Amino acid sequence: MVLHSDIDLLNPPASLEKKQHKLKRLVQSPNSFFMDVKCQGCFNITTVFSHSQSVVVCGTCAAVLCQPTGGRARLTEGCSFRKKQD
Repeated sequence: MVLHSDIDLLNPPASLEKKQHKLKRLVQSPNSFFMDVKCQGCFNITTVFSHSQSVVVCGTCAAVLCQPTGGRARLTEGCSFRKKQD
């Protein structure tokens, strides 16, 4: 168990920083990201926002890649993704 008095406030561990709210971190950073999603049918790669608010379909075969929820978009079964690099 880690007490607040045992934590170095200038150099907090990355695991504790990730758990905090995006505005309460030492350096503010968003929770959202862009990702490359591979279609399960035609293996075409499409760039999708992690918190998209609309249904994203594949440009070539019109298969649904992800559906919106209250927060993060839910990927369709069989679709794989990776985070885009900066």
